[in-house]
Amino acid sequence: MLLEVRSHGRGGQGVVTSADVLAVAAFKEGYYTLSFPTFGAEKRGTPVASFLRVSDKPIVLRDEIYSPDYVVVLDPTVMDSINVVSGLKDDGVVIANHPSEEKLREKLRVKAVAINATKLAIEHLGRPITNTVMVGAFAGLTGLVKLETLKRTIVEWFKNPTIAEKNVALIELAYREMEKRRDRL
Repeated sequence: MLLEVRSHGRGGQGVVTSADVLAVAAFKEGYYTLSFPTFGAEKRGTPVASFLRVSDKPIVLRDEIYSPDYVVVLDPTVMDSINVVSGLKDDGVVIANHPSEEKLREKLRVKAVAINATKLAIEHLGRPITNTVMVGAFAGLTGLVKLETLKRTIVEWFKNPTIAEKNVALIELAYREMEKRRDRL
């Protein structure tokens, strides 16, 4: 099994952190993992991408992911300037921060699932930081890692217990929501 994920967002939104958190959680469950970003002249607010590979065998590939199984979109505005579905496998899925699943599917014309991560992040964190929502959404939809493993990883990741607690709540909310949709893909 080799699962390849490409994430899109903007600099400063936690695109890299989201891939790293998933990599750590998957590693804790016995998988081999590799996560890495693309950096050029990117700066805060410009489009960035990160990549995640998860496998039951050692990972030797070190190049960017050109044909992902999943694409995770943290900021819906990047879809206006980047073809996020470029190279997506025929049975691939887009998981996007978007207010309307119907409009998302119309726009992308691929198998896509939406969660309004911005709204949830503002409600729970007071800021539109969507990375932990999208981590929970991805994990819940794919079943790649257990919710408890993900929650433990977040508690270890965030040193501030209050911030960790809020992010754990967000991850659980997104995980449970997407877990319900797993069979509808």
